[in-house]
Amino acid sequence: MPPTTAQSPSAATSAVGGTAQAITLTERLDAARPYALSAFRAVVGLLFACHGAASLFGILGGAAGTHGGTVAAGTWPGWYAAVIQLVGGVLVLLGVGTRSAALISSGSMAYAYFDVHQSTALWPIQNGGEASAMFAWAFLLIVFTGPGAVSLDRLFRRDQ
Repeated sequence: MPPTTAQSPSAATSAVGGTAQAITLTERLDAARPYALSAFRAVVGLLFACHGAASLFGILGGAAGTHGGTVAAGTWPGWYAAVIQLVGGVLVLLGVGTRSAALISSGSMAYAYFDVHQSTALWPIQNGGEASAMFAWAFLLIVFTGPGAVSLDRLFRRDQ
């Protein structure tokens, strides 16, 4: 075999057909991942908190099926789910106790899916449980990925 010679970066790039641009894009996307996770966490938390606020206070259209009304205080499981939605959503939105709040929120939505929706039909599209399923999995992802680069948890940890 003939000895191999090292190619310059520009020669390697032209030989592969512009692979260096793909690597640069991938590196940039990887560098932005913690910030994208923060944005994802904040949006999921905000949307979840809106569900809780609607059910508890009758704002934003009110609780589902009430035509602008609220869920009666102390009723199982609706009122408790609404409290978890509001408190858990705000905590996840702000990035405070993110993993714990996301775990409880995920469990709440899994319960909602299996108890309320799945008894009607198997698939979420058939039983109206798309939101419950999506929130359950989104919060489970947040449990494993953490709050991202921008959160109050991270801010508080820096001060210590």
